[in-house]
Amino acid sequence: MFVDKVQISVQAGRGGDGAVAFHREKYVAAGGPDGGDGGSGGSVMLRVDDNLSTLMDFRYRRKYAATPGQNGRGMRCTGKSGEDLVIRVPRGTVVRDVQTGGIIKDMSSREDFVLAKGGRGGWGNQHFATPTRQVPRFAKAGLPGEAMEVVLELKLLADVGLVGFPNVGKSTLLTVTSNAHPKVADYHFTTLYPNLGVIYVEEGVSFVMADIPGIIEGAAEGAGLGHDFLRHIDRCRLLVHIVDVSGSEGRDPVDDFEKINAELAEYSSDLAQRPMIVAANKLDLLPEGSDNLERLRTHVTERGYAFYEISAATTQGTKQLMRVIAGRLATLPPVTVYEPDYVKPLPEAGSVSDLQIQHEGDTWIVSGPWMERLVADINFGDYESRMYFDRQLRRSGLLGRLEELGVEEGDTVSIYDLEFTYEK
Repeated sequence: MFVDKVQISVQAGRGGDGAVAFHREKYVAAGGPDGGDGGSGGSVMLRVDDNLSTLMDFRYRRKYAATPGQNGRGMRCTGKSGEDLVIRVPRGTVVRDVQTGGIIKDMSSREDFVLAKGGRGGWGNQHFATPTRQVPRFAKAGLPGEAMEVVLELKLLADVGLVGFPNVGKSTLLTVTSNAHPKVADYHFTTLYPNLGVIYVEEGVSFVMADIPGIIEGAAEGAGLGHDFLRHIDRCRLLVHIVDVSGSEGRDPVDDFEKINAELAEYSSDLAQRPMIVAANKLDLLPEGSDNLERLRTHVTERGYAFYEISAATTQGTKQLMRVIAGRLATLPPVTVYEPDYVKPLPEAGSVSDLQIQHEGDTWIVSGPWMERLVADINFGDYESRMYFDRQLRRSGLLGRLEELGVEEGDTVSIYDLEFTYEK
């Protein structure tokens, strides 16, 4: 079964908690705190697998979770980090955010992509020892891993897309010109999913051609197989419009040509403007005295399209057509790679009542789910991000609550793996 669009949820692993421990060793006095840090949670990663051609595996599994990091231990031992979860996808898979539809990543290159980052491990109490706080009896919890709902949408990486009505010979043309073996039969919708074939024209000259299931008038409203498979020619640099010039099914080739173009425009105005070559197929079945070929030639050339005559069943004109396609591709831009346009929203200020504040000597320890999300999403190496973090702390009312609880100037405010000195 061919599956080319699925929705999945991913959850990166939570970071392990830091340990509260103190050194205990014979003949060693006042060993001090030696609690180790928690390990980082595993991330969820995407990897291109050229052996895959469908998203069918995701039909049976929709939730993916990486393993959490282990907690820290005594003797300054850091917990083991969680293993990354690698999800393999076909080349050409576009990853979109469920809510906004924004493109997160186009998986068209060899590089792995981190879809959901694992949470950082919490600090052990070894980090909190100071000259005035020699016995810290607290550590930090690990941060949660990122969670996302995404849509995986397969858009085949083909140079050329074959379009046309059902049963006009698209699959036959792919069969006789490439190493592909799509199902060929004399009935509508023989092709139920896109097929790819590599066309070798000559030494060093080749291209990938996609046979797209036939569309019919009214496909935009769901007639036939609808428009679902047209996403696979979104990237194609060139369209080859196959028209049955014989009229073997009682249709008029000029009318067929216009109806398919109308459906392409209905699906995408950009696709309607894509460079196109028109191939009149089934010359071997053209009745004597028929004017179909000349009428179609006149109609097509008047609209500025290149026109070629072929018979895929007998291979007449097919080699010439492949050479023409290769020459045309040499003048066109490379296959489209979609640029990401998804912007991850930063968490807005939550309620200060949801935060937990613990007082240890001159240290105030702040924690809570909202604070976890905020810290995990802030890049503290960036000035603007730090300013955003400061604004969110003020909007939440945290600083006011600390003052009510008695925080003094010079005290330390500890928020997960961040510490700063409180100043009024």
